[in-house]
Amino acid sequence: MTRKCWLTMTGLFALFITLPASNATAGNAVPQTPAPSSAATEAAQASPDLVAALSKEIGGTAEQSAGAAGVLFGLAKSKLKPAEFAEISKAVPGMSALLKAAPSTVGTSGKSPLGQLEAEAGGLAAAASGFSKLGLSPDLVAKAVPILTSFVTKSGGANAGNLLAGALK
Repeated sequence: MTRKCWLTMTGLFALFITLPASNATAGNAVPQTPAPSSAATEAAQASPDLVAALSKEIGGTAEQSAGAAGVLFGLAKSKLKPAEFAEISKAVPGMSALLKAAPSTVGTSGKSPLGQLEAEAGGLAAAASGFSKLGLSPDLVAKAVPILTSFVTKSGGANAGNLLAGALK
């Protein structure tokens, strides 16, 4: 929404100025954290222990952490055989909700230069992009992976943890 302001000078002409509705100007705009989606809120409630551990490590909100987990589990799902991912999925309550909480990275893969970079980086570039969309630093991917791996190992066993760790290398 914009505010309109008319400035009349000596009654001969008018200057029309459109101002942003917020008080922020281009030079001092404050970065905004994306509003949590209902999927992220649902995911945070579906897997509270995992989300709490991840929030503590990366310093994000529960919704950001649920989305971050979804990004990384989505990456693992794309790299593993269905039976392998099913083993990981059994170890994580609310897996489907976590996957839905991940922001879309559509358009960042394929034959584009960024898509080639993602393939070369093992998909971690897509994870970094997903973290950015959540308002998290891409550097936090490296902090999140061990938390997820540890959680899956504790709740699903060493094999499930090793599958996840291998997929997120």
